[in-house]
Formats: sequence, structure tokens, C-alpha cells
Amino acid sequence: MSLANRNVKDAGPLEMEPEQAELVVAELERILTSRSFRNAVRSRQFLEFVVRHAIEGHSEQLKERTIGTEVFHRAPGYATGDDPVVRVQAGEVRRRLEQYYQETHDASPIRIELPVGSYAPHIRWVPANGTAIAEQVATHAPRAVENPPTENMRPSTRWMIAALCLSVILVLGAGILFERSRVNLHQHTLVEQFWAPAFATPQPVLICLAKPVVYRPSFELYQRYARSHPGTFETEVERSNQALPLPGTEKVEWSQMLQYPDYGVAVGDAYSAVSISGLLGQLGKPSQVRIGTNYSFEDLRNSPDVIIGAFNNKWTMQMMPTLHFAFVEENGEYTIRERIPGGRAWRPNLREAERFGEDFAIVARLLDSKTGQFTVIAAGLTSSGTQAAGEFVSSQDFLEKGLRAVPGEWQKKNLELVLETTVTDSTPGPPQLVSAYAW
Repeated sequence: MSLANRNVKDAGPLEMEPEQAELVVAELERILTSRSFRNAVRSRQFLEFVVRHAIEGHSEQLKERTIGTEVFHRAPGYATGDDPVVRVQAGEVRRRLEQYYQETHDASPIRIELPVGSYAPHIRWVPANGTAIAEQVATHAPRAVENPPTENMRPSTRWMIAALCLSVILVLGAGILFERSRVNLHQHTLVEQFWAPAFATPQPVLICLAKPVVYRPSFELYQRYARSHPGTFETEVERSNQALPLPGTEKVEWSQMLQYPDYGVAVGDAYSAVSISGLLGQLGKPSQVRIGTNYSFEDLRNSPDVIIGAFNNKWTMQMMPTLHFAFVEENGEYTIRERIPGGRAWRPNLREAERFGEDFAIVARLLDSKTGQFTVIAAGLTSSGTQAAGEFVSSQDFLEKGLRAVPGEWQKKNLELVLETTVTDSTPGPPQLVSAYAW
């Protein structure tokens, strides 16, 4: 059957002819290589998986758990309620498909859509002439309306038919607008709104960690201890994983402490980087992790970025002084200070070598930072606070709960959030929002 002679029609996988399947595959390839999809690895994987299953007649297999295990490599029995990777990615694919067809101006004879509430793609054949609404009217309107014998009709009959046509058009148009509103509602979750500016550029998000200076005892010090404690610190595994218990009265020369440039990423920073990178992957945005001197201000000018850590990260400290909430060091105490007359202050209350107590953090979302790029800062007063900040911006539950409490249209503004977390055995608890400011 020639496509040129067909009106708009759903192409169900069971009725799709070989030539039609080839055209659908060709359209899929155009979509995957388009600007809307070429850099979105997860969106590409998702769309290719569901379309090829539909072409092969296996749409009934396109369930959330199946896609989660086969596309995103989740465990077969994973809890879909706790891990929304498939739902989030489906929304992202819908957004990118809409963007693709807007940019191509409906030039293709085929449209691949992903209806809300389903993971099975919807394939439509579109003739070269006519708009999408008119095509749907031609498909669904009664045949008497398609070729009305107007020359034999009385004026009242013509008016009735015209009114009927107008009603059909209005109903279909309202249905399309309603469906689009449902799509937009589904797509723009608070998590997606928070990270949306990162998608304004094809550049990957740079996740930037600090690497402070770290010193270790020299081999000579380990040998000195081993002479009085035979059998200890004989291997690098022992030296790297056990503290050297020299007595407090032991004299050590500065030359016996060596700088180790390969050491030094804080635990909380590492946790945050992994969590944020994972979320961006779920949203279909590529990211790159940069550590220490492996990135510069020029890099930050060219890509959206996430800066992790506070006092150990010079870029955080350079961007914070002019913000409403800022990290300051007051009399040797790490503090978050509200920079207004009589402003509030938050300081960590940790004990037993920072293993228990309360810590605080800042999450900043800057639409146009000093670098000229979209920037997110996730930083705590200590490593535990930084870990909590990373969990906040990478968790759908934490982020949506916190953002619902922010007044006004924060989506179009710069935003700062102050968080509190209770630390137990060096592990931060759920972050809680204690203050917010948008401008």
C-alpha cells in the first residue's frame, strides 16, 4: 500500500507492512541523530528500545519493570516505586520528541509519539498536505461530511453539516490541547524544572570536586615504628589502611611528612558526585567528573557545572561572597551566614570526631553565575553536610519536598537553600530545608 495514498492512520505493529517498517526505522534513525537526541544517551536507548519492540509486534512487553531491567540494567525485582528511572526518562523522551517535530516542521511523513501513561510508541502516517488537526478530522469525521452533495441540500441542511464539522474540529482540537497539557504536566516535574537550564546547551555538565593537599608519613617513619613493633606496616596495604599510632611525644621532622598528590577527595564529595551524575544520567544529560586541577575557570565558562564542597573548594568560596547565604570562617569556626543586617547563622554541632550531631549545607542554583553558565553548588560545613546536599539535589523525593516549600516562581530565578541534617556514625540523615531565598 502506498503511503502517499493513505490518510493519517495508526500503524499498529501487527498490521505494519515491511515497507512501512523500513520507513519507521528510517524515521527513528533521523530522530536519534537529531540535535534533540544525539547527546542524550539514555533517551536514545529508551526510544530505540520501545520503537523496535513495537515494530516487531511486542508492544505488550513494554512495561516499566521490563524497560528498567533491559535498558537501564536494574535488578529484575527492583522496586519501581522507589526508582523512577523509567518514568523520568519517558517524560524526557516525550519532551525531546515534541522538540524534534517542532524543529522539523512536520516535514516527515511519519510521527513517532509516546502517549502519556504508556510506554508503547504511537506511530502515525501524515500526508504531505494538511495540518495534523485537519488530518485527524479526515480520519474520524463521517463520510457524509467528507464529500457533501451541497448542490442538493437546503440551506438549513448545509448549516447543520457546517455546524457538525465545526463541532468535530473543536472537540478534536480541545482533545489535542488537553493531551498536550497532560504531557507538559507530566514532563515538568519539580526535579526536571530544577535541572532544566542544564539542557539549554549540548555541553555536558561538569561535576567539579576539590582535591585538598594531603600528607602521609614517610617510609622511614613506618620503619621506625616497625622496629619496636615487629610485623607491623610491612605492606602498602597496611600503610594505606591503618593509621600510624606514633605516641604524642614522638618527634617528627617535617621532611618525614610527604605530600601525596593522588590522595584527598572527601568522602561526602565523592558520594555527592556519584549521586548527581546518576540523576543526570536518568534525565538524559551527559556529565563529566573533574577533580582538583583537572578543570579551570575556562572550563566552567564553557559548560553548565555542579561545584561540590565548601571550604575545600576554591570555586565555591569565590562564588559565595555576594550571595544571600554564604560560607564564612569566623574565629576558626565554619559558618553559614545570612548576609543581611541581623542575619541568621548556622554552625555545625558535631561531637566524637564529627561522627554525631547536626550539620548544615547550602544548595545554590544560579541561572547565570560568575562563569556565565548555569551552576549548582552543593556544599556543607563538613563532609557530612556536603553529602546531604548531594542527596538533596539528586533525590526526587527530597528535592520535590523541599521545592514545594519555596514561595514564588523560583524556576526563573536564582535560588539558595539552607539544609540541616542529623549525622549518626558519620552518616547524614535526610536533609531538611530550614531557609530559602530566591532572586
